[in-house]
Amino acid sequence: MLNKNIFPGLLLVAVIGLVAHFSSGYIPYVNGVMFGLLLGIFLGNAFKIKDRFSKGIGYAGSRILEFAIVLMAFGISFSHFAEIGWQSLLLVVLLILAVLLFTNFMAKKMDCPGSTGYLVGFGSAICGSSAIAAVAPGITKNTEDVAIAFAVVNLMGSIGMIALPFVLTPLALENVDAGVLIGASLHSVGNVAGAGYGMEKEVGDVAISIKMARVALLSPAVIFFTFLVNRKSGKSWKENSKLPLYLWLFIGIIVLVSFVSLPPTITDSADVLGKISLTIAMVAIGTKVSFVNLYRSGRKAMMYGTVIFAFQLLFVSLWLYFN
Repeated sequence: MLNKNIFPGLLLVAVIGLVAHFSSGYIPYVNGVMFGLLLGIFLGNAFKIKDRFSKGIGYAGSRILEFAIVLMAFGISFSHFAEIGWQSLLLVVLLILAVLLFTNFMAKKMDCPGSTGYLVGFGSAICGSSAIAAVAPGITKNTEDVAIAFAVVNLMGSIGMIALPFVLTPLALENVDAGVLIGASLHSVGNVAGAGYGMEKEVGDVAISIKMARVALLSPAVIFFTFLVNRKSGKSWKENSKLPLYLWLFIGIIVLVSFVSLPPTITDSADVLGKISLTIAMVAIGTKVSFVNLYRSGRKAMMYGTVIFAFQLLFVSLWLYFN
């Protein structure tokens, strides 16, 4: 049973989230998730949110977020590994490992505020906002760090989506190579689709296959990175490798979808509901962010995100050059 005290706040962020989701199509270069986050930040800074809304907003920023991650699994199956071949799969595994190790090193080196650097790096390595949401509970309880990481990763992904096709077209790369570069480096599935299909259908098809292989590795990446970040906390490997229930559900649904052909009605509905749920959660998280802290921490986090993105591009480019 849901506590009735959550309903005022939950209704508030749900309405704003729905507005963000359905109106984002009319706003260039901003997806529903990013727009929801921006509206939440505006709401939290422009108005004093009353206490009666707090529990519902907190619920949306945690439970609704977990629900969105579970729904994302309906679009992933083991077939994505078969589609890209063993060489591309090896690239994806090595790339994720390299980015996570580089993230752990650079977050300390660049003195990124709080846990923002870790979250930005993980989101860059896997699948943007959803990856940050999945790993955040094991790394930080600071929702402001989470919101700043969301903002940075979404902004970097949007810049990459617009810039990469312009950069790659004059280079006259093979469509497969261009698809691999886009799919292995851009942040969200939307970024990859926008950049890939903005060039050629074959580029888009390859890019999406590579990207979905990255997404499918979310759960093992969460285990590895949580241990990497917390390894000096005194907790054992076993304690750091515990997955919350929603990630077990995530894995279970991937297994189900891989072996059972579900009707498109179910998978399409899960996709839409997942995007709406994630947008509502972003509104809730955004209300916890102050403009002052966003400006102060965001500048450093943005520079850090640029370094991580450049590292990804360099890693994939070198792979393509030597293979």
